Amino acid sequence: MPEPKVASFPAIRGALKFYQIASIITGVMLLLLLTEMVLKYTPIHLELFLGGSGGPLWFAGVLAGPDCQWWSLFAPMTNSCEMTSLGDGFNLSLFILVAHGWFYVVYLFACFRMWSLMRWPFPRFILLALGGVIPLLSFFMENVVAREVKTYLSTREAAQAPAPEGVR
Repeated sequence: MPEPKVASFPAIRGALKFYQIASIITGVMLLLLLTEMVLKYTPIHLELFLGGSGGPLWFAGVLAGPDCQWWSLFAPMTNSCEMTSLGDGFNLSLFILVAHGWFYVVYLFACFRMWSLMRWPFPRFILLALGGVIPLLSFFMENVVAREVKTYLSTREAAQAPAPEGVR
């Protein structure tokens, strides 16, 4: 596999910063999404609302239909689980779901840019992409990728630097 060109190092540094920011935001959004899913689909059955009759920030109940079981989230085609929200106002739970989905697209772009500039093999891109769907993986990968890329860039730059003249 060919190595990145020295001329692309500034672009790699920019892509790394973008990847780090996207990775942290995606990781936080995924943890919020996981919390929201646990609150909604476990027997707790709650959603978070902003404004409305409950105050500035409040939880509203969710009515689960008779066909809803604890495993309904994992097997959506097996039954017709209908859930009805009892809250009014801005549904913050739904916003978290949609925001994570759209920001995951931005995260994939950051992963693709980092992967293509560094000229890594394709399985590495798949691992980076999984960081947006496996909780905590994006934080771990952000740390590993940042350390690896910074080490690689400094090593290559040191090797490219002209040798200093000998001191007599």
